Amino acid sequence: MEEYNAIELEPRWQAFWAQNDFFKTEIDKSREKYYVLEMFPYPSGKLHMGHMRVYSIGDVLARFLKMRGFNVLHPMGWDAFGLPAENAAIQHGADPSEWTAANIAAMKEQQNALGLSYDWDREVTTCSPEYYRWNQWLFLLFYKNGLVYKKKATVNWCPSCNTVLANEQVVDGGCWRCGSEVSLDELEQWFLKITDYADRLLDDLKLLEGWPERVKIMQENWIGRSEGTDIVFTVKETGDELRVFTTRPDTLFGVTYMVLAPEHPLLDKLIAGTPQEKEVREFVRQMRRESEITRVSAETEKVGLFTGAHAINPANGEVIPILVGNYVLMSYGTGAVMGVPSHDQRDFLFAQEYNLDIRVVVNAPDKDLTAAPLTEAYEGSGVLVNSGKFNGIPSEDAIKAITDWLAEQGKGSYQVRYRLRDWLISRQRYWGTPIPIIYCDNCGPTAVSEEDLPVMLPVGLNLTGRRSPLVDSADFLHTKCPRCGGEARRETDTMDTFFCSSWYFMRYADPKQDKAPFSKEKIDYWLPVDQYIGGIEHAVLHLLYSRFFTKFLYDQGLVKL
Repeated sequence: MEEYNAIELEPRWQAFWAQNDFFKTEIDKSREKYYVLEMFPYPSGKLHMGHMRVYSIGDVLARFLKMRGFNVLHPMGWDAFGLPAENAAIQHGADPSEWTAANIAAMKEQQNALGLSYDWDREVTTCSPEYYRWNQWLFLLFYKNGLVYKKKATVNWCPSCNTVLANEQVVDGGCWRCGSEVSLDELEQWFLKITDYADRLLDDLKLLEGWPERVKIMQENWIGRSEGTDIVFTVKETGDELRVFTTRPDTLFGVTYMVLAPEHPLLDKLIAGTPQEKEVREFVRQMRRESEITRVSAETEKVGLFTGAHAINPANGEVIPILVGNYVLMSYGTGAVMGVPSHDQRDFLFAQEYNLDIRVVVNAPDKDLTAAPLTEAYEGSGVLVNSGKFNGIPSEDAIKAITDWLAEQGKGSYQVRYRLRDWLISRQRYWGTPIPIIYCDNCGPTAVSEEDLPVMLPVGLNLTGRRSPLVDSADFLHTKCPRCGGEARRETDTMDTFFCSSWYFMRYADPKQDKAPFSKEKIDYWLPVDQYIGGIEHAVLHLLYSRFFTKFLYDQGLVKL
């Protein structure tokens, strides 16, 4: 041929590959396996150039390794649940299942036209009962092992998508999907206890050979392990304990105020009946409309209001004012911070703004900081001053000495805390995996029996976007209690779609299996994934959750490391 004729050549070879199952892969222990995986797409309608970049890289690698004699697994599927399909279906007056199926067909046609070397016998679609049955099975496995719980919590709420978002799904104060400003609300929610795995998720980052260093750093920062001291202050007016976490207990004698998060559970009690009550309640109402990202942003003005209450410093008995501030979050630490303006620049600026005392308690090695008023906070180490019996002790030694002293008084203890919070998986939307829990007035919350899985997601419901149609679907909602046989109702929340994508790469190893999510033989042969190709935007959410799932399934004896 003098020139490459795509119209003639490509369909001919694609037909040949399909007729001869050229990309079909089975276990072959005589050859070295290689698992090439690209992140599966949301079936949103058409492929774009971002898809093409990822799929081209994977296809080149898979074909090269196949020619080198490797037994190559190169699968593809569809991350098919979630808000995009539901919102599009509402906009177009279609059923999400029909909309999704049409998009899958269109995108698959494009992939085939590109000649991508996928083993389509391994195709998975997360919105199919054959897949989400195992989402529910895994949820119950977490539940039986004490890693699932439900509680009332302050959550990120997207008013446009009408659903809760995990912290990771709030980007610059907006919904990661639609960009709408995210507010705070309180709802009963289901959580996975990913924090039980925080140390392992952090420590094992060192073992991830071949992972980009910036991905590991992003995960390390998100987990955010801190060693420090819990210190118990006492509220003067009520006698309640007010606990703070700090990595600098050596500065305890320099505390001149405290700040609570607007969501702190003690706040209502502290402001009740005070002249400040009306103003503080309005402030709290405003903060509930702002996302955590916005509140802690460096560009956001730090605002504080006096609550009318005071705390007693356990170190010296001093009475200090308690404020409520926009920059303190209930989701980090204890929801209360001690203000040490002489040794924290943020506290210093805050104290200047609100005319709060500034007292030096750590003197610099090369300068007497007590000789003149500070112009900025001194955040380094030094020797303690104005600190009672701890005067003259190096600050590094004082951290342990003061913590030990507080522990003896019952006013403190060593603690390890994490930025990571348990994973909120409840979504108040229709197009997702139904959570397999039943509520009975006699028996309480009860897990659906495994033999009754899957809990089917009904189709043909009227979607308005105002709330989940599952709430109004009598056929779905009303059921029998698995324990007593009495009248009961189903959970109407569905699972975060990241639950689907946290283990899909395992299902590819055994996609037709109907007795378990996958067989031990096949998962042991194909895993781990040898090369994973996708965007850096998934470095925290997807990859962290997937590592969590893998560690849990290892603990259950279902996968090997």
